[in-house]
Amino acid sequence: MAGTLEESTSHGIRPIPTAHRRLGFPDMFVLWANLGVSFLVMLVGMFLVPGLSLGGALLAILVGAILGNALLGLIATIGADTGVPTMVLFRPVLGIRGSYAPSLLNALQLIGWATFEVIVMAQAADLLTRRLFGLAESYLCWVAVFTLLSTLLALGGPVLVVKQWMEKFATWAVLLTLVWLTAAVLTTYDLSAMLAKAGTGAISFWLAVDLVAVMPISWVPSVADYSRLALGRGAAFWGTGLGYFVSHVWFYALGALLGVSAAVTFDPNAPIAPLLAAIAGLTAGWLALVVLLVGETDESFANLYSTAVSVQNMLPQAGLRPLILAAGALVLLLAWCVPLVQYESFLLLIGSIFVPLLGVITADYFLLRDRRYDTDEFYREGGTYWYRGGVNWTAFAVWGLGIGLYLLIAGLPQLHLPGLAPWLGATLPTYLFGLAAYALAGRWVAVTPR
Repeated sequence: MAGTLEESTSHGIRPIPTAHRRLGFPDMFVLWANLGVSFLVMLVGMFLVPGLSLGGALLAILVGAILGNALLGLIATIGADTGVPTMVLFRPVLGIRGSYAPSLLNALQLIGWATFEVIVMAQAADLLTRRLFGLAESYLCWVAVFTLLSTLLALGGPVLVVKQWMEKFATWAVLLTLVWLTAAVLTTYDLSAMLAKAGTGAISFWLAVDLVAVMPISWVPSVADYSRLALGRGAAFWGTGLGYFVSHVWFYALGALLGVSAAVTFDPNAPIAPLLAAIAGLTAGWLALVVLLVGETDESFANLYSTAVSVQNMLPQAGLRPLILAAGALVLLLAWCVPLVQYESFLLLIGSIFVPLLGVITADYFLLRDRRYDTDEFYREGGTYWYRGGVNWTAFAVWGLGIGLYLLIAGLPQLHLPGLAPWLGATLPTYLFGLAAYALAGRWVAVTPR
């Protein structure tokens, strides 16, 4: 175990040798299935109804999950091919210095996700202790407890967490709880009556697809941090894509079911509280909340770990462990001070930033370079991937246009910035724009390194 812990921090952002890669298909599947276990995923499922009918919401969940998880698995294969973290993969695309931009943005979104996760876990634990034991409000105490637990898991690293925590305990406990929770929802509420309810039309089908697809897409900027440890390309693609797909669809569907029932009335100022109360109100719901809290720690662990890896791309001399500790301290401060609001706009903003960038890197790796990167050149100033002053401005131009296109289509509804065509959905058009525009740029202008 000590050797595994040391390996998790010794390679930094350099390629991991094949001999040190420990995660096969079952390991990758377990890792990503656990990362999809989240109250926040159920919360987004609630957003889809009653704007859509339950049937429409379930179809949007399926379509969005297929789209988002296919992209997640695709980028995972590049990590398996090269052995480097995701942010380093942007060096041959954006330039060595240019990769600092997505690194900073990814670190910020990961800190945001980790903060959301800690807030949700603390609210759930506070609800449990007050209802079951009559204790006084202890939210801030639970914030500290879950931040500390998440930080300790992040210090352990992916291999240790997967093999010693997820595979031996967390996965089985959460799986049994999910089966029971699904059965409890379906037997407590009238499914046929819920399916018969018409949607209000407050949300379009393709905007719902965007909200579903953005959840796995939010992990794409971190996916190679873990797929670099995979035993092969197949383990990376199928383990990552299928693992997250299963729990992603399952939790979204549960959220939609609870959202369309009489059990949940959505409150934008306290969005998670009604969901927690609805779960607790089911038979043995308190036990389910306890087990799901166990599974929730995996997301915050991965967010803290990948925050540190992203920062290392900008500060390669910084140690992984000090960066994890610093990220944990920042999450602790934010979770104490920041309310859980404007969640829908946060998701769409993430989509607008990273979806077009995925199109750019896909075009670069698969179409322009025929799946060949020179990993030695990832770290050499003035070398193959230096471009102009360390930045590939052509890629940045395509990326910027893609961000504008996404926001033009989808908007940010909770910030009162309506999109021009939310019915169209922004994920697929923007990804295809980034893919096609950069593929054409590679033919027409000089995007080859100089």
